[in-house]
Amino acid sequence: MKTRIKELRARYDLTQEDLARKVGVRRETILFIEKGKYNPSLKLAYDIAKALNATIEELFIFDEG
Repeated sequence: MKTRIKELRARYDLTQEDLARKVGVRRETILFIEKGKYNPSLKLAYDIAKALNATIEELFIFDEG
């Protein structure tokens, strides 16, 4: 699964650490989600979307393959 988290974080001038603090996870969790190495829970995906003023659909690109 690909994400646009890094792109949207840049729009709001947020570091991985800033976003992690807003949603209550470790910076590494944000890093792994951005790199596609970790799929977040629905709650975490929702929290990240809310923190970035986006929808889940805007943030996550699901591969159909």
